[in-house]
Amino acid sequence: MTFKLGLTGSIGMGKSTTAQMFVDLGCALWDADAAVHRLYAHGGAAIASISEICPQAIVDGAVSRDRLRQEIQWDPELLQKIEGIVHPLVAQDRAEFVAKAESDILVFDIPILFETGGNAAMDAVVCVSIPAELQRERVLARGTMTEAQFEQILAKQMPNDDKVAKSDYVVLTDTLDHARAQVEKIVSTIREQLAHA
Repeated sequence: MTFKLGLTGSIGMGKSTTAQMFVDLGCALWDADAAVHRLYAHGGAAIASISEICPQAIVDGAVSRDRLRQEIQWDPELLQKIEGIVHPLVAQDRAEFVAKAESDILVFDIPILFETGGNAAMDAVVCVSIPAELQRERVLARGTMTEAQFEQILAKQMPNDDKVAKSDYVVLTDTLDHARAQVEKIVSTIREQLAHA
């Protein structure tokens, strides 16, 4: 029997680091963002369909996310068309992962898990969390986006408090050791449940 564990959390909360901690404990990981990268990369499954509706977004045989973002800003209806192409392909990628995975716990790293209703397909959900001030500090320290861009992303995501309230487990990522201890506890709790199932 396998256990499907959703992993979510807002930008800068430490989700990727936490995901790796689950992998280190023998869980199999499916990453939604990585799946989209595969679909957009040279030879990816989304290229042909996207080139039909937005040829400007194709650069050197791959989808340029920057170009795509610009096109969507100019034509807001384009986003729905792109999602109509990408979402079924992402679902297919996830189904292939489930079919091949050999671990007892499958972790699904999906930033917008609750926003898309993906939590319904999970046995439990983990939300990574830190106080808002620390989140802002971490994101802006990366130097990859402005404060305005950060605010835009936050505005599109479900508020952190709501995600925390809807989750079965919460991992506070204030320090690596604290986060690791919480992940270990979650994994052992789930493995105990599986042993008695």
